[in-house]
Amino acid sequence: MEVSVFGSGYVGLVQAAVLADVGHQVICVDVDPQKIAQLQRGIPPIHEPGLSAMLEENLKAKRLHFTSQASDAVAHGKLIFIAVGTPPNEDGSADLQHVLNVARQIASLMEQDCTLVIKSTVPVGTADKVRAEVGATLEIRGKTQLNAWVVSNPEFLKEGSAIADCTRPDRIIVGTQDAAAQAQMAELYAPFNRNHERTLYMDNRSAELVKYAANAMLATRISFMNELANLAERLGVDIEAVRKGIGSDPRIGYHFIYPGCGFGGSCFPKDLNALIHTAEVNGLDPRLLKTVVRINEDQRQVLLRKIKEQFPEGLADKSIAIWGLAFKPNTDDMREAPSRYLMEALWAEGARVRAFDPEAMTECRRIYGYRNDLELCATRDDTLQDADALVICTEWKTFRVVDLDELGRKLRTRVVIDGRNLFNPQHMANAGLHYFGIGIPHIPPASASQPEPQHAHIMVPA
Repeated sequence: MEVSVFGSGYVGLVQAAVLADVGHQVICVDVDPQKIAQLQRGIPPIHEPGLSAMLEENLKAKRLHFTSQASDAVAHGKLIFIAVGTPPNEDGSADLQHVLNVARQIASLMEQDCTLVIKSTVPVGTADKVRAEVGATLEIRGKTQLNAWVVSNPEFLKEGSAIADCTRPDRIIVGTQDAAAQAQMAELYAPFNRNHERTLYMDNRSAELVKYAANAMLATRISFMNELANLAERLGVDIEAVRKGIGSDPRIGYHFIYPGCGFGGSCFPKDLNALIHTAEVNGLDPRLLKTVVRINEDQRQVLLRKIKEQFPEGLADKSIAIWGLAFKPNTDDMREAPSRYLMEALWAEGARVRAFDPEAMTECRRIYGYRNDLELCATRDDTLQDADALVICTEWKTFRVVDLDELGRKLRTRVVIDGRNLFNPQHMANAGLHYFGIGIPHIPPASASQPEPQHAHIMVPA
């Protein structure tokens, strides 16, 4: 099929590449000519495993094209995806100006029937607004004989596994009540439904809410576990044992029940606030959602609190090593990352930061520039040079295997604050380290001769 995608950000670029990879002819359009030139050379502007190779292969096969000319994309596509940003307004609501601008642009250029597929995360009622904007523009042009069907097709990509999520989706949500549009979407997604039917058809408004509901549910699970972890610390309970105990219940499962230093990224915080705004403007006080947000805001302060407890004299002139800058592994995205809240708080206390991340170093430099209290180190071990303490913010695989004796020798105070519970507390104590995780008991090095627990604190991300 002939497909066009407006927006070459995370969602649009992955969607375009994956659709081209199964044989569709895809044009991806963006207003940034420098980004387009980069993509035409097969260089993605984001880090996502497998994306670079997929771009290169489909550019070579001439199934995927990039342009800054909207007219080319509109003339090409029978299906036109809208995958532009919906940044938050000050009141938490989603800013739809880019979505509606693209809808008007398509309507001003189209000369044939087409289907507009909203891939952006948008509040309930957006499809109705897009339909109205397109209809008004066609009326002004005197082109009311043209049909522009509007489909809601939310994305469910996880950064770091977006290619896999798009090629092997758990479900494909299609919101439309137009038979012609439904038939087109069935043809488009047929390559992804060969083993079994993954597509769920519903009306536009229900499809729009599915996306927000899914992210709100996942964020709720994380905040629940973080609150339980904080309680576990007060009770002297091991939250990792509790996690395994409740995760073994098939009604609960193991996904998204890992305690930590708070969730971040471009989706959960933004989508929660947008859903809260939607509820409030419709006369409902979303008490649970507000609590989820508040717990996460508090959890962002846990790492700093644990550090300050180890340095009661203050953090001025202390050197803190940080492992992990991205909000999660396998991405360079630092939006709402726990590391950002921690670093900014440490700087406010007068501390210096020595940081390493396998992928997010360039992004960190872009955000913070060059400053005397931030050193971005070439390796994780380089961060330990002259460091008073180590803090782990992101659960990259490269952080999981560590020479604990060497770690103890390099850290001035032998303090490790682990926001992801990567290590076994007894092993850390045996190495003479003062190890503090999230919701797990602290074992002082002096008591390292105690029997080791029968479980390992190795975190496997969902």
